Amino acid sequence: MAGRPNVGKSTLVNALAGGKVAIVSDKPQTTRRRVVGIANGSDSSAGDYQLALTDLPGFQRPQDPLTERMQRTVDRSLEDVDAVLFVLSARERIGAGDRFIAGRIFGLGVPVVIALNKIDRLKPGHVAEQMARGARLGDFHALHPVSALTGDGVEELRQELVALLPEGPPLYPVDSRTDLSVELQIAELVREKALQLTREEIPHAISVEVEELTDTAVRATVFVETESQKQIVVGKGGSVVKQIGTRARPEIEQLLGHSIFLELNVKARPRWRRDEAMLERLGL
Repeated sequence: MAGRPNVGKSTLVNALAGGKVAIVSDKPQTTRRRVVGIANGSDSSAGDYQLALTDLPGFQRPQDPLTERMQRTVDRSLEDVDAVLFVLSARERIGAGDRFIAGRIFGLGVPVVIALNKIDRLKPGHVAEQMARGARLGDFHALHPVSALTGDGVEELRQELVALLPEGPPLYPVDSRTDLSVELQIAELVREKALQLTREEIPHAISVEVEELTDTAVRATVFVETESQKQIVVGKGGSVVKQIGTRARPEIEQLLGHSIFLELNVKARPRWRRDEAMLERLGL
């Protein structure tokens, strides 16, 4: 799955996978790592299938070691795919960024399915104009207008992708929904809530590491880059970090299948986005 930042790739992966596998926010660079959403099902024409949907960071110009690693993840992930789902936003001008990505993916030699996302609440004429612009980007296999938010067009898109699957055994266990470890899923859920509650530069400076996971407790550290950012994320009397935990805990408990005690600590780690050892530690 390829596309510019903030075109709704993660929301679309979740919709196609039938559940949450990738965190979502309105902040650019929310997706930092390769996340595979796994959809298992049965189709009247294709029989049993497993659709492995790779959610990738948006194409971008690297600005530091973190974004360099993110772009390398995109490049490597495009080397071995059966098809590419190219996501465009119906709400934004289809321009140079989309044409740059098109130049990369249409040369891969695999079918390209275009999903024109975020069509909800748009006039049909505007959607038709955006479809026409998207169609000019390259020799696509199919083009689907969809809304990952409302589900409009998602089932038709899923059927299109299933029809492109090669025959073979499943790549992942049939009861899996993602390839991320439980610890990484928890860390991402905490980061998602921290993104929701912060603004300006702070979301870009946030990362989360799970320090301990037991049957009864989760202990995680929220990293930022400066002491002033730490004060904001902690909040007056711990109000912000407490709210992060309050929002994250129900989803973590749903993931684990039981109640847990969630402890969050906030630490300042200067310039962690430029620290290769720290990026390795975080699995980025």
